[in-house]
Amino acid sequence: MGPKIVNDLNGWLVIDKPYGMGSTEVVSRLKRLFHPRKIGHAGTLDPLATGVLPIAMGKATRTVPFVMNGLKKYTFQIQFGQATTTDDLEGEVIATSDHRPSKDEIEAVLPSFTGDILQVPPAYSALKTAGKRAYEKARKGEAVSLPPRPVHVESLTLTDLRAPDKAVLTVTCGKGTYVRSLGRDIARQCGSCGCIAELRRTQSGPFTLADAISLDKLEKEAYSENPREVLIPLEAVLTDILELAVSENEARALGHGRAVPLPTGACFQEGDFLKAMLSGRLIAFGYAEGGMFRPSKVFKGENDVDYK
Repeated sequence: MGPKIVNDLNGWLVIDKPYGMGSTEVVSRLKRLFHPRKIGHAGTLDPLATGVLPIAMGKATRTVPFVMNGLKKYTFQIQFGQATTTDDLEGEVIATSDHRPSKDEIEAVLPSFTGDILQVPPAYSALKTAGKRAYEKARKGEAVSLPPRPVHVESLTLTDLRAPDKAVLTVTCGKGTYVRSLGRDIARQCGSCGCIAELRRTQSGPFTLADAISLDKLEKEAYSENPREVLIPLEAVLTDILELAVSENEARALGHGRAVPLPTGACFQEGDFLKAMLSGRLIAFGYAEGGMFRPSKVFKGENDVDYK
C-alpha cells in the first residue's frame, strides 16, 4: 500500500446535491476524489432533497458556522391528502383527507407561518431525545415526542397550484427550520393533511445554485487533477464581518495569540466581532476590547489555534 494522499486544500465547494443521496455520502465521494486534509458540510440535506450543499475543505471547516447561521432558501411542493411518518413521500401513510385547499385557503394561512414561530421537528430528524437520535427511535417503532422549537421564517410564498393536490411554495428561513414540518403544518391548518413531495435548496448563506456544480461534472471533467479551479475562497463567507487590516508584524503577533492595537480613530465598538486580514488573506477572528484586537481563532497553517 502506497503513502496516503493528502491535499492541502482550503476553501468551499458548492455541490448541487442529487436526489436520493445523503449529505454524508456526498462528503465521502469528495473525500475520495480530492483527498483534502479536512472536509465537512454546512447543513444537512435529506436524501429526498436536492440543491445547494456547501462543502468546506481545510481551513474553511472553521468558517462553517457563518454559513450554518445564514438564511436558507427552498422551493418545495406539498402533496395534500396524505400524512406520513416522515412528513415526506418516503414514509408510511398515517392519515388521509379528501379536502384539497384552494389557492385562497393556502395563502390565508401563510402569514401564521412567517416571522418568529414555534415548530415541532419531524419525528425522523437527527435531533436527540433521551440520548438517542429521533430517527433511530422512530425507525424502531418507538414513540418520538419532540418539543416545539423557535425558528425564523423570513418569507413564505405560494408560487404555483399545479393540481388540486399539489402546491409549490418558496421559503426563506433561518437555521433549524424544517421544511418538512412546514409543509405538514400548512396542510393541517388548511383543514387537510399533507407531506413534502419535492424539496430543493436554492441558497445557503452566501451560496446559490449559480455557485453549484454536480458530482458527475466534477468526476467527468477531472477536476481532481486541479481541484483549486473549483474552490471558492474561504473569505467568501465572511463578507458581513467587520474587517481589520493588519500589517505583517501584527499578523505575526496574532499568530502567537497576542492582541494588537486597534487603529486610532477606528469606528469599531467595544465587543465588535472582527476579522483580521492581510492582503486579502484571513489571519484571525477576534473581538474589539479595550482599544485592542484580541484574537479568538488564528489561521496560521495546519496548527490553527482557538484562543479562549
